[in-house]
Amino acid sequence: MADGHEGHEGDRDVTTDAGAPWLVAGLGNPGPEYASNRHNVGFMVADLLAERIGARFKRHGKTQAQVVEGRIGPPGPANRRVILAKPMSFMNVSGGPVTALRDFYKVPVGNVVAVHDELDIDYGALRLKLGGGDNGHNGLKSITKALGPDYHRVRFGIGRPPGRMPVADFVLRDFSSAERKELDYFVDRAADAVEALVIEGLERTQSTYNS
Repeated sequence: MADGHEGHEGDRDVTTDAGAPWLVAGLGNPGPEYASNRHNVGFMVADLLAERIGARFKRHGKTQAQVVEGRIGPPGPANRRVILAKPMSFMNVSGGPVTALRDFYKVPVGNVVAVHDELDIDYGALRLKLGGGDNGHNGLKSITKALGPDYHRVRFGIGRPPGRMPVADFVLRDFSSAERKELDYFVDRAADAVEALVIEGLERTQSTYNS
């Protein structure tokens, strides 16, 4: 279910053309120095989804993004065409590449999914929702400015920084050794949630994965 303070905003489902593609954007910062940061968990989920599809990310034209095209779901009506994306701009300008890909592939805004780190959720917990605010997340802020708020979000909890550590320092640090012991499991579960969202829709996926 959606967070209580957001009312029903995160519970509404969107009906779009069943044949329309989905765009799943894992958010992060490009470059090896950021690869293991908490802020890059969206990239980690996107990489796993690409691995499951059996394809490698490739740079997409002039959109400042790496993409994988494939299908998710069993053969038949539930099978969905999906474009996985990792914006290669920096996090705070993610909206440019996401919008360019949305336009190129003709994806309805309701079929856009942002996978991102979330400070206000305990480490490893997931929340899926449609629409809402950006909660100070610069990647979401950029996407919302470009597309409006009515896209899906898969929010991967990273918890709050300890003590008085600035948020910017916390999100740009690697997961701790204790966190890394469970990271693969949590990333795997987040990838499952993305697949379920695309195949089954928001409400059923929320009932299974929102914790």
